[in-house]
Amino acid sequence: MIRTLIMTAALAVGVAGTAAAAEPIVGNWKTATGATAEIAPCGGAYCVTLKTGKFVGKRIGNLTGTGGNYSGEITDPETDKTYSGSGAVDGNSLKMKGCVLKVLCKTQTWSRL
Repeated sequence: MIRTLIMTAALAVGVAGTAAAAEPIVGNWKTATGATAEIAPCGGAYCVTLKTGKFVGKRIGNLTGTGGNYSGEITDPETDKTYSGSGAVDGNSLKMKGCVLKVLCKTQTWSRL
């Protein structure tokens, strides 16, 4: 009986630890153009892939980071140009920024779905 309780408690802690470890950037987001982008772990980073819209299936980003702040590369699907990028999660909003030479930047706010 005690062994079962210990194993159940250990399992509950393990499951809670896994849920707490999920990064806030992971999930589905509505982009500024209205398309849905999925951000999911891939390798040691987070891949941004369009799930709806004109460019469905296109991978448009690769970001690394933790705790709501991420950096990497963002690709404009219209021009297929890749920029230095970053993302910052604040609740259900994600500010995505793409920059040329870190001085000419464009920012979009995405909403969690």
